[in-house]
This record gives sequence, C-alpha cells and structure tokens, in this order.
Amino acid sequence: MNQAARSLRLKAARTIVIAFPDIGNPYYSTVLDAVVHETSSRGYGALVANRLGEDPNPTRWLRDYFLSSRADGMVLFDGSLDTNELYGLRSQSGRLPLVVSVDELSDDRLHSVVTDNRAAAARATRYLIDLGHRRIAHIHSVSRHKALTSERLRGFFDAMREASLDVPPGYVINGDFTVESGEAAGHAILALTERPTAVFAANDEMAIGMLTVLRRAGIECPRDISVVGFDDISVASRYVPSLTTMRQPRDEIGRLATKTLLDILESEDQQIEPVRIVLRSELVVRESATALPCGQAGRR
Repeated sequence: MNQAARSLRLKAARTIVIAFPDIGNPYYSTVLDAVVHETSSRGYGALVANRLGEDPNPTRWLRDYFLSSRADGMVLFDGSLDTNELYGLRSQSGRLPLVVSVDELSDDRLHSVVTDNRAAAARATRYLIDLGHRRIAHIHSVSRHKALTSERLRGFFDAMREASLDVPPGYVINGDFTVESGEAAGHAILALTERPTAVFAANDEMAIGMLTVLRRAGIECPRDISVVGFDDISVASRYVPSLTTMRQPRDEIGRLATKTLLDILESEDQQIEPVRIVLRSELVVRESATALPCGQAGRR
C-alpha cells in the first residue's frame, strides 16, 4: 500500500508538531534543520511550536491539534512540558505518538532520543581535573522537574567524587541556559572569597556570559580561569578564546528523533515498546582550558 493511500485510510494529516523551548537558541537551529530535512524527505510537514511551556495550559493547545487530526504525532524538545499531561492527551485521542529529546527524561515509558548528559558532564569535569585543576565550579541549569536533579550536575559531582575533590559552598551556581544567567554566574564567582581555577558550564551560552563578565573584571581565560562548556554552538569556535566544549551531535538528535516518530507513525504495530537511543557527546578541545601552572593546584 502506498503512503498516500495509507494516509487516506488512517485519516492522517502527514504533519507532526515539533515543540521547542526557545527557537532563538542557536542550539536548536541545527536540530530544526535536521528535523525539516527528515520530514520533507518522507513526505511530512512540520509544525513548529515555540515556548509552549510559557502557555498557562499548553496541553489544551496540543489537544486541539491532535483531536482535530491536524497533526499525527509530536517530537518534544521542550523539557518544561509535563509528559504526564501528554499521556492524558493520548488516552483522549486514542493514540499520541510521541518522541522526547530533552536533557532530563522524567518518564522511561516514553520513546526518547537523548545524549549521554551525565557521562559527558563527568568527562568534561574530568578533563579539567586532568589538567591539574582542583577548585572547579559548575554552572548548571535548575531542573524543570522538582523530583529530578540535572543530569549534567550529577555528572559533575560524579567526577569530583571520583577524584576525591570537595565542592565548596558557592561553587555550584544556578542558571537557566541563557547568556544572562551566565553573566549572573560570573558576578557570583567574582564575589567568592576563594575563586575557582576552572569552571564547567552546562551549556556554551552560560559559559560565554560568565566569561564576558570575568573579562570586564580583568580575569582572563585561560590565563586566570579555565572553562569548558557544553553543546558546541556555532559561536563556540569563534569566541575569543575559542571554547573547549562537549559537542552534542545535534544533526543526529534532530534526524533520529524525527525518524523514530515517523517510523512509529508508519508502523502497523500499535503496541511498540519504548525506543531509547542514547548518543555520545564528544569533547572538543580548544583554547579556553589549559593546564594549571605547578604550585597553583590549590587544596584537594
């Protein structure tokens, strides 16, 4: 049976919803390109929903689409949406094919395409430790799920604990993945009595925001402080100094998350076991992190 005939039989819209937390974030531009390429190559359209988490009732908006058959499924990149409510949508409409690709997966019943956030964060922190740093701070994004701890924060603590290193008060700084929260973190570091010699930031934008503030205060990277980010957004290689970071395979994230959803939509099997794909992030070494001079390692 060809796809057109099958779509007619199933009354399918051949459109999927792609939910992003902030399409203006450079991380998501590459993901979106991959999503659109995959959908168009298979004869589907993509409806981009941005910042649904800011809606007082985003589930109602989604209900309208799925119950009116204007969309067949969803790829969720927005971790602020409550997946329990989305299960409610599924029971009302009969079926809600859903693939999740977020930093923190709160429900293992979901189909998911994710990166190795915890292990990657541990590798990033371990890299700084191997360079001789002992006073290492972390800028993390507070979990959107009260019951969860950020996977990247977990990875940071894993590496510090493995190396028997303390994390002093004030060395874990809250952020929200924005440049502005990175700037706030920079001010928090300046206020510390004993500043870290290195910082692992949970994304590149926060790392860049922090470095901007520190530079204005006369603290140079990597001379005075080493920094590792996360994501490898396009500006990371162009920033001065170029940013050492954990590169997420954004093309693969977008392509595989979309492919997984479309495969589910086109399957005759209504009881597909949860698909879980974990992609490995890569450490990209540039200029922002360097070995600590002998004698400056600080207390273990």
